[in-house]
Amino acid sequence: MLKNWKHFDFTLMITPILLAGFGVVMVYSASMVLAVVEGSNSNFYLNRQLVFFIVALLGFVVTSFLPYQIYQRLMKIIIISCIVLLVAVLFFGDTVNNARSWFRFGPFSLQPAEVAKLGLIMYLAAIYSKKQAYLDQFSKGVLPPLIITAIVLGLIMRQPDVGTASIIFLMACSVIFASGIKWKHLSILVFAGVLLLAFAIPNMVTEERLSRFTGAYQPFNSPDLNGYQLIQSYVAIGVGGLTGEGLGQSIQKLGFLVEGHTDFIMAIIAEELGFIGVAIVLGLLATIVFRGLYISRKCQDSFGSLLALGIASMVGIQTFINLGAISGVLPITGVPLPFISYGGSSLLFMMIAMGILNNIALQVNKKENEREELVPKSSLFSKKSINTYRGGKA
Repeated sequence: MLKNWKHFDFTLMITPILLAGFGVVMVYSASMVLAVVEGSNSNFYLNRQLVFFIVALLGFVVTSFLPYQIYQRLMKIIIISCIVLLVAVLFFGDTVNNARSWFRFGPFSLQPAEVAKLGLIMYLAAIYSKKQAYLDQFSKGVLPPLIITAIVLGLIMRQPDVGTASIIFLMACSVIFASGIKWKHLSILVFAGVLLLAFAIPNMVTEERLSRFTGAYQPFNSPDLNGYQLIQSYVAIGVGGLTGEGLGQSIQKLGFLVEGHTDFIMAIIAEELGFIGVAIVLGLLATIVFRGLYISRKCQDSFGSLLALGIASMVGIQTFINLGAISGVLPITGVPLPFISYGGSSLLFMMIAMGILNNIALQVNKKENEREELVPKSSLFSKKSINTYRGGKA
């Protein structure tokens, strides 16, 4: 472990921990009043988030040192387990916010969709890296993984959890596109996707989902109903200005902004820490995304490359959907802000994903250092060989 320590990507190691630690602070700030109103101690959500943080940190450390190639060997077990969990939650899960998405274990809970997000990235990276020689054959190289992807998406939509399904769909598109699929096959998939949406949308439209659209794009038409949450988010963001009202000084968390410690925690950050605080958080999240893409490009192993890209896209897409909801760009779908929002499942599997990404970076850096050490010894044009040549010639 000590020998490998120098090969770690310290940017990728420190940034997620900083974000998760900052998340603990903001969860406490955003939830202390809510906890008291609910009849608990003001530290209730803080204590739970601290437990989540410690467990997630442990998962991060373990996966940072665990060779990422092991997931490729365990792929069948991982994807079957994900599907079993998604089926089981439909029958035995608890319903929260009109979605049967959670397993309850005493005071704690597990959201199988969070497991499926990371599991599907691993599956697609493993299968498409294995099928590189067959990617020009649609039925043999491209189609089989899409069937599994469709099953996962269908089960999550059945809960229903449109936000997570959207993230998984976009992540899958990122991995599939990066795998080297032919443009004609990509065109077929796009056409098929449009047709499926055309048939599915009439069945997906419900009064509740329509209210999310009207609440997002016409919030002031129903300020006390569908548009209430977004308007309160606007107030929080607007009041914060450049530097914010100060840590812990939010007014919107006093019962005005619902779910201020979960999906809308960025609005509380904007109110308390202003544009500067938001910019720092977004800068750290962007650092993870771009660093992940850089590692993906540097990795010579196709599985590691696709896995790194999938993890980077997961962080980027989830951040975009969360910010889109609090700003009115997208309908509210209940997607947490990565590393920051309250919740154990999201934080745990985000940190596990970061550990995996760190292990890919570790192996990439290690191989690059080994190559650099070998080049001077074997090069015909090293300084020593050139001086010897010149001396002999003279």
